[in-house]
Amino acid sequence: MTGSATVKLGLIGDNIARSRSPDLHRIAGALNGLEVTYDLLVPPELGLDFDTVFQSCAAHGYRGVNVTYPYKEIVAGKVGIDDPLVRRIGAVNTVVFQPGAAAGYNTDYSGFVAAYRAKFAGNPPGTVLLIGAGGVGRAIAFALVALGVTELRVVDRDGSRADILAAAVRQASGGRRVTGSTDISAAAGGADGIVNCTPVGMTGYPGSPIDRAALGGQRWAFDAVYTPVETAFKADAEAAGLDFLSGYELFFHQGIQAFRIFTGRDIADTDELRRLLKDQGNATRK
Repeated sequence: MTGSATVKLGLIGDNIARSRSPDLHRIAGALNGLEVTYDLLVPPELGLDFDTVFQSCAAHGYRGVNVTYPYKEIVAGKVGIDDPLVRRIGAVNTVVFQPGAAAGYNTDYSGFVAAYRAKFAGNPPGTVLLIGAGGVGRAIAFALVALGVTELRVVDRDGSRADILAAAVRQASGGRRVTGSTDISAAAGGADGIVNCTPVGMTGYPGSPIDRAALGGQRWAFDAVYTPVETAFKADAEAAGLDFLSGYELFFHQGIQAFRIFTGRDIADTDELRRLLKDQGNATRK
């Protein structure tokens, strides 16, 4: 993307009032000499369904949108997806509007890989309990395979959903041990890592996805929730001695990659972006 025209972006999702995505993309734009606008589009608040909101974005000049809970799997069926891995994941969180078409990408997958490697270096995930088989859960399940997970235990309150994701990952990973169930506590036993890919813990969905009694003996944990950063799951996991990867790191890394997809530009100084985001957050809270 060249020139000085305004880059119009947005986020479609529910419960996104506290999202930091507008700040990230506006600041990233400023660091690249671009004027970026970024709107929060909440279908229930607009009195519209997802399809109507999504279709209106292309008509109203949006360059692209991010898509979050609970629409990542829905939008995957409405866009062109070139990457066969993203087609296997079956969830999209980044969409670019092109003349007559919309292209879908998944930066949750690549963002988690980057965040995990930055936090844990060369340490493999080991045996992992993944809670939640929805859009972000699907992306992170495949990311864990790329990171060398030994065994993946997918748990969802909808057992059939857990089984479907487990079968898809098993097939894509060459027969790696992947199971689906509804029993979180049983699946936590003997696990090295615990990953929350449900909305439990985010603003509007209080609580923790796992009983604190099931924590202890694992090595690491990750919470996809980052609004707020300090979740009950994070507090319980750290109290049990687990090394914790915050959902803020997924947000940050996937956002950098989404910005590149939207604009074709890299952010040369990600440390500066991180600092400016922190400053903006502090100013907003005052």
